Amino acid sequence: MTTTKTINLKNRPKGSPSVKDFDFTTAKIPELKEGEVLLSTKYVSVDPYLRGRMSDAPSYVPPFKLNEPISSGIIAEVLESKSENLSKGDKVIGALQWKETQVAKAENLRKVDPDKAPLSAYLGIIGMTGLTALLGLKEIGKPKEGETLLVSGAAGAVGSVVGQIGKILGLRVVGIAGTDEKVDLLKSDFGFDEGINYNTTDNMVQAIKETCPDGIDIYFDNVGGEISDAALFNINKYARIIICGAISVYNNTETPKSLSVQPFLVKKSALMQGFIVADFSDKHAEGVQQLATWLQEGKLHYKETIVEGFDNIPQAFLDLFEGKNKGKMVVKI
Repeated sequence: MTTTKTINLKNRPKGSPSVKDFDFTTAKIPELKEGEVLLSTKYVSVDPYLRGRMSDAPSYVPPFKLNEPISSGIIAEVLESKSENLSKGDKVIGALQWKETQVAKAENLRKVDPDKAPLSAYLGIIGMTGLTALLGLKEIGKPKEGETLLVSGAAGAVGSVVGQIGKILGLRVVGIAGTDEKVDLLKSDFGFDEGINYNTTDNMVQAIKETCPDGIDIYFDNVGGEISDAALFNINKYARIIICGAISVYNNTETPKSLSVQPFLVKKSALMQGFIVADFSDKHAEGVQQLATWLQEGKLHYKETIVEGFDNIPQAFLDLFEGKNKGKMVVKI
């Protein structure tokens, strides 16, 4: 095998991305050097933050280069190794390119154990998704038993884990999602106390007030936009607002207009803080252990939307913005 199928970034999208922004090409597979491994891709993580990297606007990570492969979290199998640390057949995780087969430095990969958890779980519940939920909630939210936690994008990969951790920590948890089916899922599978379908709700401020009668102590925000504006009207004194994402505005071509948050923060002495999971890198190992323990104890549950086939990676990514995923979106190769 001397070549491999590759997915490159063809265009920088204006507004919502489309399949035309991706280019399927063939790339040569280089010879293995010392300290490298040949990998076969098994699972590919598609995540909303990749949309930001398709733009060349300044951000916390460099943009993808045009006509070069896109990369994300990937689980792969070692086909051949010139590393003392990895052997043929080992399963690994790393930030890898959207290629069916590729060469990578062993030092940039972490071995994963398929006997401890399904391979795809290392991209989600006990990977960056779970860490984002756990560390955002604990480090910024500083939850106290009996408080009320509101989660937007609650049926998504991060939101569904945030709510469950909130319940483990003794919080009252309310989730916002986009369909009645997802709201039912929040309560039946993830243990949320209440759910709101934003697509069938005319007055979000009132709906949040009714489901959070004691007000909001912690708001974990995955979506931004009008939903988050409505949450501000219901925050308590010393509320903590955790800004994890803003999927509702990622495809906007103009600067979004929203409420001025300062009066709300001043009036309620509230904290609003954005973060990326790398901010808490010193707590990652401990966090993975905690998540794995909760998973083994049956305290954490997860949903995955698994799409099959390398050629379907771009469409799976686009489907995130249409809310077609329940839990983590993963592509199985």
